[in-house]
Parts: sequence; C-alpha cells; structure tokens
Amino acid sequence: MIPLIDVSLILLIIFMVITPFLVQSQIQVNLPKASTGVKGGDEDLLKVQLAADGAMTLDGRRVRFANLDKELRLRLGKSHKKTVLVEADKTVPVERVVAVFDAARKLGAGKIGIAVKPEN
Repeated sequence: MIPLIDVSLILLIIFMVITPFLVQSQIQVNLPKASTGVKGGDEDLLKVQLAADGAMTLDGRRVRFANLDKELRLRLGKSHKKTVLVEADKTVPVERVVAVFDAARKLGAGKIGIAVKPEN
C-alpha cells in the first residue's frame, strides 16, 4: 500500500509542475515589419494579442472581445505606470486595434504601444 501512495504522490507533483506550461496558451500573430522601433522594458507590461481569426489573448490568457474592459480593469488596477502592448496580426482590421487602444486609455494605462517586427 505504501509504494502505491508514493507513486501517486510523485505523479501528483509531476502534474502540478507541468500544468502551468500546458494551460498557458498563446496565439500565433504575424506582426507587421517596420524599419524603426524602440525596444521597451518588460516591467509592468500587459500584452494584448489579436490574431487574424479574431482570437484575443491578454497576458497569454484567452479573453472575449466583449470582456476586454473588465479584464483590463482587473489587470491595470489603479497603477498608471503600466504599459499596454498590442501585438496585432497584420491582417487584423484597424478598428479592433483602435478599440483596444481606446479601452486601455479609458482605464488609465500609462503607455500604449504596438509591437512590430524589425525589417532586417
């Protein structure tokens, strides 16, 4: 009986360690290219990814576009130092990107930016 308990506890520990890597989902985003750009710091950064198929993630967690205000409010809180970085696929309509910018600015984000890929 004791070896069975040991094996089950080891399996439990393995699943507890592996689960965060399996749960974290990110979508593929084909970023537009730009010849200029500034590499920003990673402190207080919220990443919003917009895929070509309409999927959206906020810090690696899938959210619906209708719930974006609520999710941003939870993550931004009262801090005005947070930066919202939008990683939008180059085929995403501009209206969706502007809607994310508008929601972030309305909730008090310190800085707002859009991610690009270097041309070289």
